[in-house]
Amino acid sequence: MLIHVVKRGDTVSSVAAMHGVLPQLLAADNGLAADASLAVGQALVVRVPRTLHTVRAGDTLFSLARHYGLSVRTLLRRNFYLHGRAALRAGDPLVIDYADEAPLARLGVNAYAYPHIDAALLDAALPYLTYLTPFTYGITPAGGLVPLADDALLAAAPRCGAAPLMHLSTLTDDGGFSSDNAEALLRSEHAQNTLAAALSRTMAQKDYYGLDVDFEYVPSGLREAYAAFVCRLRETLNAEGRPVIAALAPKTSAQQRGLLYEAHDYALLGAAANAVFLMTYEWGYTYGEPMAIAPLPQVRAVLSYALSELPPEKIFLGLPLYAYDWPLPYEAGITKAVTLSSQQAAAQAARLGAEISYDETARSPYYHYRDLARREHVVWFEDARSLSEKLRLAAGEGLQGVGCWQLGRELTQFWPLLDALIDIEVIVHARQ
Repeated sequence: MLIHVVKRGDTVSSVAAMHGVLPQLLAADNGLAADASLAVGQALVVRVPRTLHTVRAGDTLFSLARHYGLSVRTLLRRNFYLHGRAALRAGDPLVIDYADEAPLARLGVNAYAYPHIDAALLDAALPYLTYLTPFTYGITPAGGLVPLADDALLAAAPRCGAAPLMHLSTLTDDGGFSSDNAEALLRSEHAQNTLAAALSRTMAQKDYYGLDVDFEYVPSGLREAYAAFVCRLRETLNAEGRPVIAALAPKTSAQQRGLLYEAHDYALLGAAANAVFLMTYEWGYTYGEPMAIAPLPQVRAVLSYALSELPPEKIFLGLPLYAYDWPLPYEAGITKAVTLSSQQAAAQAARLGAEISYDETARSPYYHYRDLARREHVVWFEDARSLSEKLRLAAGEGLQGVGCWQLGRELTQFWPLLDALIDIEVIVHARQ
């Protein structure tokens, strides 16, 4: 696998010819039409097949997997153009394996999805996932469980062997995390008993594999109470064979101040849970100053601190799959960025003729353009280069895995990149 950075005059066909690959496979692996315009500076994932099988009438994915000694899931991963579906057409080029690819490490791969996610996006990503996490079950102050319409996601997950994780948070209908709900729960043993019982019942009924706990903006005085609550959930759910993961705000030291950080004690929560998820993104955010969403130095700093408090095999590294578009000049508290998928961001650059730059310090792509009113904008996003850096970091540090926020923000090239670099862990789960 290599990453080709588009130069002036490049086309999908010319890049494919340059590297000896089929244009339709190159286009599919990057979410492009065969005749799509490319932006100067755009990153393309290029995978060079070693063995190609031309599909014949009567071939099925199952028969070909058996013939080549592979799993169906492996064939789906190696052929993104199938979009996670087993239907083959005579004449299709099916990649059996690729030249010069060896995984860096085995990692678990988790991804979050809203119930309203487009079915095609979900199907395409599922073969690459160890876990699928529907977002999100909420709580009431009395320990009630606010339900989630997760049936479609739970029905889809086992089709490609993704084990479902139940997501529990303090998010409310207004889109914010409730400090008050967290405090009411953590100060009441009765409320915690009520919630623990509801969790066990729901997870058993829906056959969730494990639990992902994401309480944000917890008052600092409840630091120990929050860790004790997570520990209690782990003890209860581990007895049922279900692991517990705790999401952690992006801290770089134990002394970091602020409502988002102080109750997230890395050492305590690392001991309380089976694993943790580092939310190493949102450095550039909706109302913040324009910058990379997950600049590599900051990601490294958060991970370095985490590794000083808990072992690497308990850590999932967060990966953002989205982009922000800020109008300029930036005015603090006033300027609001628009959220895009990273794929939309690259397509917008191509459409507008904007040249994509790559910040060598942040290890992130960005570009400027002017809108119809001639106002300048800057767009920061993720691409194969920036995500390759983060995957290599996770693999090099021996982490348990990575977690992607979120599947509804399309970035096609991430999945072939992931398959090329990582041996994706597979979990055997009852519903599979």
